[in-house]
Amino acid sequence: MADFSTVARPYAKALFEVASAAGTLEQWSAALGRAAEIVADEEAGLFLARPELLAEQRAEFVRDICGGIGDAAVLGTGEGWNFLRLLAEYGRLQALPEMSARFDELRSQAENTIKVTLASASEVDAALSEKVRQALQDRLGRDVELEHEIDPALLGGAIVRAEDMVIDGSLKSRLQRLAESLVD
Repeated sequence: MADFSTVARPYAKALFEVASAAGTLEQWSAALGRAAEIVADEEAGLFLARPELLAEQRAEFVRDICGGIGDAAVLGTGEGWNFLRLLAEYGRLQALPEMSARFDELRSQAENTIKVTLASASEVDAALSEKVRQALQDRLGRDVELEHEIDPALLGGAIVRAEDMVIDGSLKSRLQRLAESLVD
């Protein structure tokens, strides 16, 4: 997959400013997330890559799928339609996943929140989850939105990911470090 970070940044920033002024950050975040899922889908990607499609048809495809889904309906508005047409016209629809991620980063900064993923080998009970969330909130000085991910390959322990921070307390990585030290 191509790296769209350079292309996505100015689009995400401009859209964030518009959404922030209109008080529609949540709706745009949901809409971009849905649109990103669509263009990342293999079958949708094949359809969008068809050379005989006009830019407007590509934009309509994304709008029609997203437009009726909850908060993603903002893509059916005049601003949403113009945004999609602009992306399609300049061949930028494939950058939507990166735009969505950049938009969410800007939103998190503005709202002083951070999304944190807690990956563990098994389900984490609510009490422990809340302790982790509170400890991270104290450490990071931001409201923490904690998402859980189960990865049986970790064997035990957990990995915490927040933006560019990773805390790896998994049994898998401890065993790998032990094996590496025995080899040296």
